[in-house]
Amino acid sequence: MMPPAKLAIVAGAILGAVSVAGGAFGAHGLKASLEASGQATNWETAFRYSLVHALALVAVGLLASFRPAAGPALAASAWCFLLGTLIFSGCLAVLALSGVKILGAIVPVGGVLLIVGWLLLAFAAARLPT
Repeated sequence: MMPPAKLAIVAGAILGAVSVAGGAFGAHGLKASLEASGQATNWETAFRYSLVHALALVAVGLLASFRPAAGPALAASAWCFLLGTLIFSGCLAVLALSGVKILGAIVPVGGVLLIVGWLLLAFAAARLPT
């Protein structure tokens, strides 16, 4: 099994690649379709949040690698960032492609996980020795 710090960095790097590819695909391959359906903003938001949280995952993984004393709060933060991004960005992207409105009700669950991830990161950082 991969150590949590390494898992966060790998997951963040993969999520970063998917974010760039998805953003580019939306801006070029799906542009006309997304604009016609009024979903271009949802698509762009999905992949912007995905990219930001990919970087957050990498940062959490690096912090955990160099400061293992930060402990369980960092691991929980990483999981919140990963799951929150998959739910938030994933539901927005599928909504943008499919128009299935019920997905819009699930998006806030991902958003709450992202907020919790940031709060856990702040908690872990505050507990680091100076």
